[in-house]
Amino acid sequence: MKKIISVVGARPNFMKIAPLHKAFQLHKDFCRHIICHTGQHYDKNMSTIFFDEFDLPEPDLYLGVGGGTHAEQTAKIMIEFEKICVVEMPDLVIVVGDVNSTLACSIVAKKLCLPLAHIEAGLRSFDRTMPEEINRIVTDSISDFLFVTERSGMINLSNEGIPLNSVFFTGNLMIDCLVNLAKKIEQSTILESLKLTSGEYILVTFHRPSNVDDRDKLFRFFEFLNNLSATCKVVFPIHPRTRKNLDERESGFSISPNIILTDPLGYLDFQSLTRYAKLIITDSGGIQEESTFLGVQCITIRENTERPVTTEEGTNHLVGTNLEVAYETAKQILTGKIKEGRIPELWDGKASGRIVSTIMNLI
Repeated sequence: MKKIISVVGARPNFMKIAPLHKAFQLHKDFCRHIICHTGQHYDKNMSTIFFDEFDLPEPDLYLGVGGGTHAEQTAKIMIEFEKICVVEMPDLVIVVGDVNSTLACSIVAKKLCLPLAHIEAGLRSFDRTMPEEINRIVTDSISDFLFVTERSGMINLSNEGIPLNSVFFTGNLMIDCLVNLAKKIEQSTILESLKLTSGEYILVTFHRPSNVDDRDKLFRFFEFLNNLSATCKVVFPIHPRTRKNLDERESGFSISPNIILTDPLGYLDFQSLTRYAKLIITDSGGIQEESTFLGVQCITIRENTERPVTTEEGTNHLVGTNLEVAYETAKQILTGKIKEGRIPELWDGKASGRIVSTIMNLI
C-alpha cells in the first residue's frame, strides 16, 4: 500500500486536487491518498467552502500557517510540512500550481529525498517579477515527475533541460473539475440572486498586487469599469486584497451603481457566472482556461500569460495593461466582434484518470 500526500493551500489548488482525489479513491488497494491543507488561504470563502462543494473529505492534515510576507509564509509552511513528512514518510508528494505552498512543500520533499510530482508543470510567463513564475521554475527544476496541461509546457521544460522521460502531457485538472460539477453548477441561483440576465453582464476579477496595491492603478481600473458599466452590468466578486485596498482609499473612488461588488464566491456560483457572462475581464490565470473551455470571451489585462494556448486556440484576448486598449477590445466584443475558439487538446475531463494511471506505473 503506497502513501501519497497531495498539498493544497490556496483557492486554485482545491479545484485541481478534487478530481485527483476522486480518481485515487478508485484505487484504494494501491494507495492511501492524504490531503494536506497548509492554510495559506484561511478565509472561509477562499478555502473551506471548497471542501463542501467538491465533496472532499476534511483534510487529513492541516498546517494552519495563515498569512504573512512571501518569505514568512513559505518558511512557516516548510517548518510545519517537514514535521508531517518526517512522521509520514510518503511514497510520493504531489504539489499543484504555483502558489507559495507549492514551492515550500516541494523544497521540503526533496530535502528529505522524497519523490515529488508537480501537476500543472511547465507553464511560463517569462516574467520573473511575478512570484508565481519563481515558484513554477524552482518547483519544476526539482520535481521527479511533471504533469503538463498544454503543449507549451513540454517545450518549456525541454528548453530548460528537464528529461522528457519524466514529463507527461495529461491534460488539465481544472477542466476535470468543470466537467465533474457541471450539474451542480447548473443548479446555482446566483444569477437570480444578483438580478442578472444570461449573456448580458461582464464578469470581473482583479487581484494581482501589481494591479491593486497602487492607488492610481486601482482608481484607473474602476474608472475603466465605470465606463463599461454605462452599457452593460458589471459583476465584480472582489478579492480580499482588492477590497482592503479599496476600503482604505475609498474616499477617492466613485463607483457606478451598475457595478455589483460581491464578496468572494464559492466555486459553483462563480462558475455559473463564468458560463453565462457575455465577457470576462481578469488578471487571473485559471480563468483564462475555464473561459476557453466554456467558449466565453475573456480579456486578460496582463503583459504576458503562462497559458498561451488560451490565446492561440481559445477565446482569451491578451491586451496588456493599457486600459484604453482593453476598453476598445471590450467594446468590439460587446458589439459582436468575438474570437472563435476551440477546446485545447486533452481538455476532456479525463486528466485525473491519466495522471493516476501514470503515477501507479511510476511508484
